[in-house]
Amino acid sequence: MGAVLSYMGSILSYLFGASTAGEDSAVDGQPGVTAFHSSARWQLHFNSIKNTTQLMVIDFAASWCGPCKAMEPAVHAMAAKFTDVEFAKIDVDELPDVAQEFGVQAMPTFVLVKKGNEVDRIVGAKKEELQRKIEKHRR
Repeated sequence: MGAVLSYMGSILSYLFGASTAGEDSAVDGQPGVTAFHSSARWQLHFNSIKNTTQLMVIDFAASWCGPCKAMEPAVHAMAAKFTDVEFAKIDVDELPDVAQEFGVQAMPTFVLVKKGNEVDRIVGAKKEELQRKIEKHRR
C-alpha cells in the first residue's frame, strides 16, 4: 500500500508541479513572461483565464530555434510595456500536445487569445507585426 501511495504522490507531484523541476517560471528570471513546463498546469491556467477579457500572447518556441531566440528580447520588452497583457511561453518540444492543440507548425508562432479563443496569429520572427496586433487586440 505504501508503494502505491508513493507512486500516486509522484504522479501528482509531476502533474501539479510540487517539485521545482516542473514548475512554471518567469523566463530568464524576468517577470512578465511565464514559461509553462507541464501540460496539466498549462490547462489549469488557460482554463482560469477563459472568462476574462485580458489578452494573452502565447509564444510557441523551441530551444534550438534561432529566430525564437532572436525574438526573446522583443517579447520581454513587450511584456514590460504591455502590463495589461499576459505573456506565456510554451516550448514545443516540452509540451507537444499543447502545440498540436493550437495547430503550431512553425516556430516561432505567437497566438493571441481572448476569452479562450484565438483572435490572431503571427508565424515567424515579426516584431513589428506582433506589436501591432497586441495593440489592436489588448483593448
